[in-house]
Amino acid sequence: MAIKIRLARGGSKKRPFYRIVAADSRMPRDGRFLEKLGTYNPLLPKDSEERVKMDLERVQYWLGQGAQPTDRISRMLEAAGVVAKKERSNPKKAVPGKKAQDRAEEKAAKAAEAAEAAAEATAEE
Repeated sequence: MAIKIRLARGGSKKRPFYRIVAADSRMPRDGRFLEKLGTYNPLLPKDSEERVKMDLERVQYWLGQGAQPTDRISRMLEAAGVVAKKERSNPKKAVPGKKAQDRAEEKAAKAAEAAEAAAEATAEE
């Protein structure tokens, strides 16, 4: 049985609230879980202690049993100092899309033409 430590959504529409749970990976997101390990309330400020609450002892137990944390949970565990920080590499994240690159090239070309015209105008005077 593949176990994941993940978020299970609760709360009403546009008011999310999550439980941090250990669950079988085949179960639905909000479905059956093995154990509730904590809570996460994204509506609270980032510096609030109430935003993320976890029973770190039980999280360690499940990690020892081979449970795999999801990306969001692993980031929370890294912040808590339970898991070593992973090196993440997404080199394409900061690169603008094709249309934005085309617009930037057009803008640069127009700026170069304007600079040349201004240089010629000052040279003629």
